[in-house]
Amino acid sequence: MLDYVEVSGEIAPSYLGEADTVWLRALLDAYERHVGHQRRELEEHLQAPLSVACDPRSLRRARLVLDRIWPTEPGVGIGPRRLREELFLAAAEDPDRERVVERVARRLGLRPRVVMDSLFADLPPQRRLAPMPAGLSPWELALRVNQATAQSVLRRSRRVLVELVGNARALVAQARWGGLMAVARPAREGAGLTLEISGPLSLFCRSLVYGRTLAALLPLLTRCDSFLLRADCEVGDRLRRFVLRSTDPVFPAAEPRRFASQVEARFFRDFAKLAPDWDIIREPEPLVADRWLLFPDFALWHRRQRWRRWLLEIVGYWTQDYLRKKMDRLRLARRGDLILAVDRDRRCGPESEQVSRVVSPEEVVGGDRVIWYRRRVDPEAVLRILEGQRPGLPRPR
Repeated sequence: MLDYVEVSGEIAPSYLGEADTVWLRALLDAYERHVGHQRRELEEHLQAPLSVACDPRSLRRARLVLDRIWPTEPGVGIGPRRLREELFLAAAEDPDRERVVERVARRLGLRPRVVMDSLFADLPPQRRLAPMPAGLSPWELALRVNQATAQSVLRRSRRVLVELVGNARALVAQARWGGLMAVARPAREGAGLTLEISGPLSLFCRSLVYGRTLAALLPLLTRCDSFLLRADCEVGDRLRRFVLRSTDPVFPAAEPRRFASQVEARFFRDFAKLAPDWDIIREPEPLVADRWLLFPDFALWHRRQRWRRWLLEIVGYWTQDYLRKKMDRLRLARRGDLILAVDRDRRCGPESEQVSRVVSPEEVVGGDRVIWYRRRVDPEAVLRILEGQRPGLPRPR
């Protein structure tokens, strides 16, 4: 998806525009004509040029996006896995291929040719194109391609700085829920917010998943009144600057998911079931720590005793330096009602850091308000803290 030109030291992605909608219409027509046909037939058809001339690199990007979003189906009511089971079991008793196919087709109520055509219909080249549920216009496809192009650049970033105004809460919350190493602070002048994020290439491992999580933030930027994104990216043989503005043609965001990860969703569900006397609130107000803003993941509020209120912060991807900075800022916030849950499996620093002493969150928020977890945050451990009991969970070695 990476396609760009360099202008004055900055990367300028090759965005599609109104002039590209003519050949994009021809491409969409080719896909629609092959609805009900196998994908390999579409691939053979597109070996020839489109009826409208276009740039081969732009065509390749558009096809990559279409292949991701265009729905497919096996093609018959009986799954290919069952067809293979029926045929192979019958072939163990009768070595004659034609008799086996006819007998299985008769038993399943299908024609022999349909049985053979559907035998491996679950493989991508043989899956059949289904109709697009909602109409896809050429301009909407162009915007989707532009978004994917910008995301491919972000996946190569070392450092990302976003200045935004209006509707910033969802973006910052998504960064926090996704476990990104991000710091939010008020803008120096006027209204707005500045979000600084470590890019995937600044990590020593897990950079692929981290890069996808970072790229998923891009659609949410379009919900802001205005934004300016600057990223230092490794493209080619050196570090280049990528700039994305609110006026650039990127696809607008869809309605965000209620939860960005299974950890938050599972904790919300489990805690609500375990502790009906406590309300669990998403997106509470941010904490002010000197010049920084800290966004807890949840607020836990007792329904009858409203003075009993706690905040829960879940730490995803982290390095020792990142965790130390977070602890310093939490110390500045001076909150005695904060519970910290740290994922012990998402440590992604260098090997030399892995064996060194990990900064202790217990020194900042207190040893009885820190939970180290794997895969899920234990709601019972959180409830014990709320009720004034120590969690009794060991720190990782």
